Amino acid sequence: MIVKKLHDAGVQSEHAYAAAFGSIGLSLVSWLASNRQENLERADRWGIFVGEWAPTFFALGLALANYEQSDSAVADR
Repeated sequence: MIVKKLHDAGVQSEHAYAAAFGSIGLSLVSWLASNRQENLERADRWGIFVGEWAPTFFALGLALANYEQSDSAVADR
C-alpha cells in the first residue's frame, strides 16, 4: 500500500537508491562536521543516526523496483 502510494506520487526506485547513497555521504559529512565541533562520542552518534537511513532507502528502492517490475508485467499482458 505504501509502495503503491509512493509510486503513484512519482517516486521511482532510482530516487530511493539515490537517497540511500546520499544518506551515506551525509553520514560521513555530519560525522566530520560534528567531530570538529563536539566530542567524539556525539560525533559518532550523529554519523550513526544519519547512516541508519541508508538501509531504509535501499529497502524502499527494492520494494519500488519489484512494484515497477510487476506493474510492467501486468501492462504487457
